[in-house]
Amino acid sequence: MSQIIAIVTLTKERIAGGAPIFVVDKEDELQRVSFSLEKILDANAHDLKNGTMILVKHT
Repeated sequence: MSQIIAIVTLTKERIAGGAPIFVVDKEDELQRVSFSLEKILDANAHDLKNGTMILVKHT
């Protein structure tokens, strides 16, 4: 079973809760923060192509 463990986004208004949310200002920061969290959390970053990345732990 997979679990969303974090969300990184440019637009916090589109995100409801359920996981820690990291709001960033620019696309390059979105990529940098997502990939850093990917390594720290031992998860996979998935780009939703709408200014939001989700970090998923696959088990």
